[in-house]
Amino acid sequence: MIRVKLLSLAGSAAVAAACAGEKPKDSPPNIVFILADDLGWGDLSCYGQERFQTPNIDALAENGFRFTQCYSGTTVSAPSRSCLITGTHSGHTAVRGNVELPPEGQFPLPEGSETIFKDLKTAGYTTGAFGKWGLGGIGSTGDPTRQGIDRFFGFNCQLLAHSYYPDHLWDNNFRVELEDNRDDIPYGEGTYAPDLIHEKALEFLDDRATDGKPFFLWYPTTIPHAELIAPEDSVIQRFRGSFPEEPYKGIDDGPYFRKGGYVSQEYPHATFAAMVTRLDGYVGQIVARLKELSLKENTVIIFASDNGPHKEGGHDPDFFDSNGPWRGYKRDVYEGGIRVPLIVSWPGHIAMGVETDFLCSFWDMMPTLRDLTGSAPSGDMDGVSLLPLLKGKKGQKEHDYIYFEFQEAGGRQAVRQGPWKLVRLNVSGGNPTDELYNLADDPGETTDLAASMPEKVESLRRIMVEAHVPNPDFPLLPEEWGERL
Repeated sequence: MIRVKLLSLAGSAAVAAACAGEKPKDSPPNIVFILADDLGWGDLSCYGQERFQTPNIDALAENGFRFTQCYSGTTVSAPSRSCLITGTHSGHTAVRGNVELPPEGQFPLPEGSETIFKDLKTAGYTTGAFGKWGLGGIGSTGDPTRQGIDRFFGFNCQLLAHSYYPDHLWDNNFRVELEDNRDDIPYGEGTYAPDLIHEKALEFLDDRATDGKPFFLWYPTTIPHAELIAPEDSVIQRFRGSFPEEPYKGIDDGPYFRKGGYVSQEYPHATFAAMVTRLDGYVGQIVARLKELSLKENTVIIFASDNGPHKEGGHDPDFFDSNGPWRGYKRDVYEGGIRVPLIVSWPGHIAMGVETDFLCSFWDMMPTLRDLTGSAPSGDMDGVSLLPLLKGKKGQKEHDYIYFEFQEAGGRQAVRQGPWKLVRLNVSGGNPTDELYNLADDPGETTDLAASMPEKVESLRRIMVEAHVPNPDFPLLPEEWGERL
C-alpha cells in the first residue's frame, strides 16, 4: 500500500489546480536534476538535520513530493549514476564500480547505451551537464558528448573531483586550465570549482531563455564529497566556533595532492556544514534564475543524492546524524548506504507538500522522464515510471523487489521485497554470510532473523540469483573472478 501524506494545506489545493495548470502536450516541461555527492539522508533539514538548515532545498519539498523510501543505484558514485541515467539496477547496469583508467577517468559507458540524455535529445531537448561525470574519459565511449550531452562543464574524472581547487576542468572536450589553482599558489586561494561550475550552469539557463527549446539541466555537484574545504567567506565564518572540532591531517603535497587525496582541515565540522549550506544556496540561485527567466512555471526540479554519507577527509557523519535513523554509510548495503533523499517539485502540475513512502529507486528516473516527456516508449527497463503517483492518477506500478550489488569490500548484495531485506556479505570470497531484516519492525537493521527464518532467506536468495547478470568487467561471484583471472 502506498501512503501519501499532505504536509500542508497548499497540497490539497495544488491537487485540484494541477490538471488545470498543465501545459498542453506540445509544450514539454524543462527538467533540472540536482544530484548531490555523498549527501546523507539526514543532511537536509527537511529530513531531520538540526545542526544547520537547508531552507532552499526544504522549499522544494514544500512545493512538491518528498520521498521517504527512495534508494540510490548502489552505494558508490559511478555505478549509482550508471543506474540512474540508464534505467537499470546494479545487477544489470554497464558500470558497476569505481574503476580508474589512465590517463584520466573511469570505466566508460559502452557505445550504444540508452541514456536519459539521448532520449531527451531525440525529443528535441537541449541537454547540459555541469559537475562530476565519472562514466568515461574524454574521447572514450563514455565521453559525455557521446552519451547525448550537448554541453558539459566540470570534472570528467571523479578521482580528480576530490580536489575542490583543481588545476583544470573540462568544457566538452576542451581542457580548461585554472591558472590561479597552480601548485605555486596557496591552496584554497584560487577558483573554487563548484562556484565556477555553478556559474556555467546558470549561463546555460540564460541561453535557454532565448532558444525556445525545452532543456534538461543535469547538475551532479561534487558537494559534500570529501575533501572538506570551502572558500573563506561569510558562509564558513558563520559556522566556525559553532561545533567541537578535531582537526584532520590529510595530504597537502606529494603525488596524491590534487590527485585523489584529501587536504588537512582544522575545522571539519564547520566546513561540512558550510559546504552543504553552500549547496543549498546554489539550489536557491537556480530556482531564482528560473523565475527571472520566466522558466520556472514549466520546469520540473528533482533533487537527490548518489549514495549515503561518507566517512572520509575528516567528516564525522555520526556527529551530524547524516544517515538519519538508518544503519551504515557509503559502501554499505545497509539502509544508510543506499537510502537517499528524493524531492520532486513542479508546482501547478503536481501536488505540493506531499510526503510519500512509495518504494522507488534511481532506475525509476529514466522511465519517469520518458513518460513525462514522451521522449521514448517505456521499453524493457528495470524501473517504473513515477508519473502516475506524481500526478495523483491511478495505475501506479510498484516494484516486486529492488536489488543492489557492490563489487568492493569482498562483494556485497542486498535485496528488498516488501518489508523484508536480505543482506549478503563476502560474496566474492566464497564464504558468504546472510543477514535478514524486517524493516517494518526493525528499520535500523539491528536484529538478524536469518537463522530463524531460513525459508525467507532462501526465497530472497533466489531473487538475488535472478537479478545478477554476470559482467566480465565487474566480476562479483567467485566463479566470475576465476574466469577473469
